[in-house]
Amino acid sequence: MIKSILVPTDFSEQAESALKVAAQIAKKNDAQIYLLHILELPMHLSDLMSSGAPAPAPEAIFFMKQTHKKFEEVLEQDYLKDIEVIETVSFEDVLNGVIDSSKKNNVDIIIMGSHGSSGFEELFIGSNAEKIVRTSKKPTLVIKEDCEIFEVNDFVYATNFDNEDKPSLIAADEFAKSIGAKLHLVWINTANGFKTTYETESKMNDLISGLPIDNYTLNIYNDITVEKGILNFAESINAGMIGISTHGRKGISHFINGSLGEDVVNHAKRPVLTFKI
Repeated sequence: MIKSILVPTDFSEQAESALKVAAQIAKKNDAQIYLLHILELPMHLSDLMSSGAPAPAPEAIFFMKQTHKKFEEVLEQDYLKDIEVIETVSFEDVLNGVIDSSKKNNVDIIIMGSHGSSGFEELFIGSNAEKIVRTSKKPTLVIKEDCEIFEVNDFVYATNFDNEDKPSLIAADEFAKSIGAKLHLVWINTANGFKTTYETESKMNDLISGLPIDNYTLNIYNDITVEKGILNFAESINAGMIGISTHGRKGISHFINGSLGEDVVNHAKRPVLTFKI
């Protein structure tokens, strides 16, 4: 059950889109929302605030008041009515602020907005959403476009049906139930990792048997790459969102091998929910 949701916000349109989705999920599950703003102060002010100094500098107080004013404007929105929203501020960078807050408040899910990235920007910078997806141990739902009504009837979850993916698959099923969606499990068959239909179906059924999931379909989809296959299959059934697990590679391993989860988050137009293996 989803009882607590972390929503990072920079008070942008993308952040508000994520908050609208979080509000709808919170109402369905009677959950509370932790609304997190990363306050990027100059280094000397950030150190003072983080250390809990008894008399913060006037500049820091000014920034805090401005942030609180923005929080108040957000909390007046009708879509947050009757939801417990807890405002919280972090003085760390975005990645550490979100990860630390998710641990401290023991949230069940992170929901955040993203611009996405591509080309040169993707290779050398990457988005905050990508970094959080790679690092977070909490399920992370990334929202790309405004979503006044978050109504998902069909939820695509891409998996290779290995045993290590069992916990994520169960978590995806639980999330599907929490929003009233049907789960579509899909194996993407590519030339490089080709398997016969018999092999694939056998592996699917071996993993699924005994798992406490229902209201799902099993699918095999052929494409050039796994990423394209996930995006194209989701398009073919007009899915409301995509789910995928990620290993969260870091450092040189991430640069060489990349991360399918991050690529899907960057390039999908649909909401993407990631789970850490």
